[in-house]
Amino acid sequence: MESWRKLKYKNLTILLFSIVFALILSGFEGFHSFLLSLGSLGYVGAFIAGMLFVSTFTVTTGAVILFVLAEKLSPVEIGIVAGLGAVLGDFIIFKFVKDSLVDEVREVYEKIDHNNHVLKLLHTNYFSWLFPVFGAIIIASPLPDEIGVSLMGIGKMKAYQFLILSFILNATGIFLVVSASALIKP
Repeated sequence: MESWRKLKYKNLTILLFSIVFALILSGFEGFHSFLLSLGSLGYVGAFIAGMLFVSTFTVTTGAVILFVLAEKLSPVEIGIVAGLGAVLGDFIIFKFVKDSLVDEVREVYEKIDHNNHVLKLLHTNYFSWLFPVFGAIIIASPLPDEIGVSLMGIGKMKAYQFLILSFILNATGIFLVVSASALIKP
């Protein structure tokens, strides 16, 4: 435990371990079966599917659960409930990036680029508005949200602004994906 307190890059280490854990867990068939059974839980399943829909490692499982739920629930209901779950998942990522990870990445970056050339470029007027715009586009799309949330976390966005924007974008994106799946079915 003492070595953990002395570890300099705790959050980067946690990030690395969580990626490895997700990869290992994804290899177990029983875990996949459990996740797919969430489709029978109605709104609770939609909420959990929304949380799963935001991560690179669980986006396909979340999408499958949402498609199963589309057979029973309306796309609007799924969009709202799964959008709330997605907001929770995104907010966890947002707080992790904004409160912890940025400082550690900045420290590593400063060791590489002593004059902060890239950082100065990214803080110009041309780039300052691009982070939230690209972040919003990624969050609204069916792509996993980590990059979009990170772009918003790097910016100066307040938590309540992020929560509102994340809900609107996720609910709309999930609604569109579920609606499209209903149109494609034979």
